Amino acid sequence: MLEHFAEELRLARAASGMSQAALAEALSYSGALVAKVETSERRPSLDFARRCDVVFGADGRFERIQRRISREAVVPWFRDWAGIEQESTALRWFEPLCVPGLVQTEGYARALLTGGGLFAPDEVEQHVATRLDRQTLLARERPPLITAVIDEHVLRRDVGGPEVMREQVQHLVKLGSVFPRVRIQVVPTSAGAYAGLGGPFVIATSPPGEDLVYLAGQRHGQVIDRAEYVRQMVEVWESIRGEALSHGQSLDLMAEVAETWI
Repeated sequence: MLEHFAEELRLARAASGMSQAALAEALSYSGALVAKVETSERRPSLDFARRCDVVFGADGRFERIQRRISREAVVPWFRDWAGIEQESTALRWFEPLCVPGLVQTEGYARALLTGGGLFAPDEVEQHVATRLDRQTLLARERPPLITAVIDEHVLRRDVGGPEVMREQVQHLVKLGSVFPRVRIQVVPTSAGAYAGLGGPFVIATSPPGEDLVYLAGQRHGQVIDRAEYVRQMVEVWESIRGEALSHGQSLDLMAEVAETWI
């Protein structure tokens, strides 16, 4: 599909009599990026595809191709959850180790994926692009209600250096302040031992109102819909939220921590 997007872009540009430089200017992207997309060296972002549709009057063709590329880029074991995530009406996300993927900045995501040395540079970029594409659900007219609870250690763990961390923590403050359907809460280090130390998880609520639990591992993920297990995880969630600061208090703490990353 990546080659298909590149071919369609070349054909559309040629039909319009535009040079790569002219197209780059029309899209507000660099000429180097346009060239890489046309040679299948770079995967187009959703924003890039939408701008192509506008410039060429393509009626959503480039966006449809890009979305197919994104689905194919998602590792097989994550595809089921990726679909559930996009269709959910509510997401309750707990993370004791790192910032949840849906609210990561590009710099933080890249640093996180690069840090372990497990992925080649092109794989890192592919995973980063996929993660950013998932975040488009935040900009929907009616996005899911997202409640993310993180451990305070997440805010203070150096991922990518001070500049990356400052941007990431400020991004969390902005999301929690500007997006009315995004709530971010922090479990302070003073909480000591609490239920969240058992690991991260997400509870998704489907349109019919049913809850599902997602557990992520190093190289696998598991979606669980067994009623008893889901009930137990809802109890764990409520216990964790009972230890967390309020949304307002959490925003204040995050703003303070952001200033420490200089």
